Amino acid sequence: MWIADNWKDYELIDSGGGERLERWGDWFFVRPDPQAVWRRSGNNTHWQKPDAYYHRSDRGGGQWEFHAKLPESWVIAQDGCRFKIKPMGFKHMGLFPEQLVNWTWSGALIRNANRPVRVLNLFAYTGGATVAAAKAGAFVCHVDAAKGMVAHAKENVSLSGVAEDSVRYIVDDCVKFVERELRRGNRYDAIIMDPPSYGRGPGGEVWKIENTLYGFVEKCAGLLSEDPLFVLLNSYTTGLSGATMQNVLAMTVGAKFGGRAVSEEIGLPMSSNQFILPCGASSRWSIR
Repeated sequence: MWIADNWKDYELIDSGGGERLERWGDWFFVRPDPQAVWRRSGNNTHWQKPDAYYHRSDRGGGQWEFHAKLPESWVIAQDGCRFKIKPMGFKHMGLFPEQLVNWTWSGALIRNANRPVRVLNLFAYTGGATVAAAKAGAFVCHVDAAKGMVAHAKENVSLSGVAEDSVRYIVDDCVKFVERELRRGNRYDAIIMDPPSYGRGPGGEVWKIENTLYGFVEKCAGLLSEDPLFVLLNSYTTGLSGATMQNVLAMTVGAKFGGRAVSEEIGLPMSSNQFILPCGASSRWSIR
């Protein structure tokens, strides 16, 4: 398992009973987590009264209950990157902290490339990977269909002191954008993608990851430059195994360029015990 264990401003304290107890900066939160099927390991007082608690609805979604007067947003930092945090819809906080392990990996590849690196970040959300890649010296094309998420990413880039001309922001359906880039002949040295399990495009196009992923990654392979650096594929879809994603990368990118695809679960360590909370899976392809 690839473990994101270097955080200073974020801490997964405990988990259990379908929930996780976390610290984001100076604030404590309890949020649902279906992977936490075990019992809580401790009786931390913040379990009983966190600063905010997310109640999941049986009908889908849910709502926040606040026990403290929180600021509208605040900033956490790691390795020179700074991120705006705030309680958002569907239990989100504006960042997936487990992805730190992938930001560290991709950042090292970019820094050690000793050449200009163009990165395409698809389904890019609030730009954690965009910030990390740009801080490592890459030019990043950041693509997400949600205008609000792209605006949030712009704030994170600015907070992190990244030069404005290091990132290009695109509000668009990722599939349509990739198809247009292929027609334009644009190429990238690295691609990061975090596709959703299910979604609909602006024209009503249906995205179901099990049916769509292979063809989409195959198209993305066509966007890679003659000397590609890496491709990173993330998934939080329970039914899509890491081995499946590894096969997809090997059969598309690997078949075209060689290199090696590997896959692992990613996770967060709990500070109250020695256990790791699984947080999805990632598959990485690199030329070396």
